[in-house]
Amino acid sequence: MKRAVVSATMSLVLIGALASPRVFAQASEIQSAGTARPTGLTQEQQGRKLLDEMVEALGGQAWLDRKDMQVRGRTASFFHGAPNGTVIEFSAWRQFPDASHGGAERIGFITDKSMIFPGKKIDIVQIWTADNGYETTYKSKSALPKDQVEEYLRRQAHSIEEVVRVWLKAPGVMVVAEGTAMVERRLADKVTVLSANNDAVTIELDSRTHLPLRRTFEWRNTTFKDHDEDREEYDDYHTVQGLPTAFTMTRYHNGDMSNQRFLSKVEYNQGLSPDLFNPDILLKKK
Repeated sequence: MKRAVVSATMSLVLIGALASPRVFAQASEIQSAGTARPTGLTQEQQGRKLLDEMVEALGGQAWLDRKDMQVRGRTASFFHGAPNGTVIEFSAWRQFPDASHGGAERIGFITDKSMIFPGKKIDIVQIWTADNGYETTYKSKSALPKDQVEEYLRRQAHSIEEVVRVWLKAPGVMVVAEGTAMVERRLADKVTVLSANNDAVTIELDSRTHLPLRRTFEWRNTTFKDHDEDREEYDDYHTVQGLPTAFTMTRYHNGDMSNQRFLSKVEYNQGLSPDLFNPDILLKKK
């Protein structure tokens, strides 16, 4: 039997809750990328074509060449699919991986200063590197628990970006078009990418726009000797700097909602300094 396991810290890292007014283009302004499906393609050819259409819909080469991303939003966590009452505003900075580094992420949790002094402040910052995670406060820096680091790195390794950047170029990979499915009442094209070591990621794309609607993968739980499922759903796309971006992301663990994020602001390619992702430099500045 699958279990709902929610990491309290991780649920704060990657999610947001209550949406605020948007200033970006509405999802209805994103033109349909729908085209007639050619006949005579194998499942492999059709699957790769669908993923090519996904990349083009996301912005093509501009999406592939993103250097960094800065967002602001609110985070909320759930337990057994029900909200636990925690909603926190956050800012996050992300450096996308390239040939020189493996990528990194920084998340600052925003709280009110006090009842006497109005305004906002960041009390806790988490830094995620290519192989570890750290939490810093005004007092100290500490490594995040091993299970939380493993969870974060596992999601990164099965992300849509990583599938396009690494999986599709790896030897022995298989791509299978699995027909259509329904994702939140929308018709979706379903594609599974299977690696040479039998790892798999399934991506479901809006049949009209080709934008990702859902990403799913499973892994073996070594403690309970069964399989866990991680699922993310993407919604409320807005075009930011020419790049359609999902402002809503909902995460499910073994079928139960665990996190939800609503963004209020997104910026790309701001030339973020590498110092932002160095927990030691951050600690010195405090």
